[in-house]
Amino acid sequence: MPAARAITDSQPLVDWLFLDLNSYFASVEQQLHPELRGKPIAVVPVDSDATCAIAASHEAKKFGIKTGTNIGEARRRCPELITVMAGHDVYVEFHHKIIEEVERHFPVHVICSIDEMACKLDAPRRRLDAAMDLARRIKQGLRERVGECITCSVGLAPNRFLAKVASDMQKPDGLVVLLQEELPGRLLELELSDLCGIGRRMEPRLHACGIRTMEDLWAAGRETLHRAWGGVGGDRFWHGLHGGTTEDDVPPAHRTIGHSHVLAPELRTPPAAGIVARRLLLKAASRLRRMKYRARHLHLSVRTENGPRCEAQAKFEEGSDSIVLARVLADLWQKVMKQARWQRVKKVSVTLFGLVAETSPRQLELFEASGASAPKEQREQREQLSRVLDEINQKFGRDSVVIGFTPDTVRTFSGTKIAFTRIPDREEFKE
Repeated sequence: MPAARAITDSQPLVDWLFLDLNSYFASVEQQLHPELRGKPIAVVPVDSDATCAIAASHEAKKFGIKTGTNIGEARRRCPELITVMAGHDVYVEFHHKIIEEVERHFPVHVICSIDEMACKLDAPRRRLDAAMDLARRIKQGLRERVGECITCSVGLAPNRFLAKVASDMQKPDGLVVLLQEELPGRLLELELSDLCGIGRRMEPRLHACGIRTMEDLWAAGRETLHRAWGGVGGDRFWHGLHGGTTEDDVPPAHRTIGHSHVLAPELRTPPAAGIVARRLLLKAASRLRRMKYRARHLHLSVRTENGPRCEAQAKFEEGSDSIVLARVLADLWQKVMKQARWQRVKKVSVTLFGLVAETSPRQLELFEASGASAPKEQREQREQLSRVLDEINQKFGRDSVVIGFTPDTVRTFSGTKIAFTRIPDREEFKE
């Protein structure tokens, strides 16, 4: 009996399991449409050779097609390429199905993005054999219960950073282990740019510190990386690279709520772009109310086709009333377009910030920046009206009721998108 215990205790340990879904958007499309399976496909935001791929299937990647590849160039590389319009609402639905399946086996600790999540392993599953068994069961569960096209690469390591690195080392459908006692080990096979946190801007800064290879990076001291990153980011990177314990991720408090949109050519005139700006604001205001916040500031930014970015912002009494926010936006639009000399607009961004929880008591301003304050009863009535409009749109569909434009004028506006840093809630596709 003691001998058996000694064998168990000698098992290598890992602390994190990182799951990275393979070619996620493209795999969902192939799962939904069997005729696309085994074929090179690119998921696109618009039907145009001038756009870029936002995802590519395994088959397309063999031709060098990846996220960001121009579709015209992609067709030259692969004449058989099939383009598929993105269905962001479907990808979010699959995302929740995937989380549900993973949590049949073990709780998800951090949702990193629409196609990445991490599990902090408990004592029984820290043993390498148990962790690998867990990873294989998750993989099998995804294939059987979510879809045969839904595969993932899994990394096991002493911290979340290295687990993510491991998940990138074997695709598709990989399972890679990085053990603390074997470091740097397989890390030395990588290029600097293979590591999360080292992009095209960071790499020259590392070169300036004499770091050009993974061997150089591994040998570099914490002070050197502090200097390369210009702060504590370098210290955190050093600890992560060397397998050090990192603090558990804590979901950040919401500081801003906003939306941006690159306009289709037919929406780039100032009047049409102004309608898109208002649509973005109403969407942000609806999210604000659903998340039970009020805002104190509104920021508007536009980028013209041939000029610099122009921006303006306003401060006002905290609130979530769409009608008042739309009036503030109308004033900002005039200011920004005067800066832009009323040129055609390529991109619009609207951001609400200075957020206050609805449960917090209102702090009234002695001198209002945006005009006289409305009576309390009137503010409450307007906010309630805005919530009623939200309920109608949730029940009957996006843009059933809008403020200041007709739904037909934004028919080509593409609505909710999945961003790298944020996964939309299901309700957002109806806002």
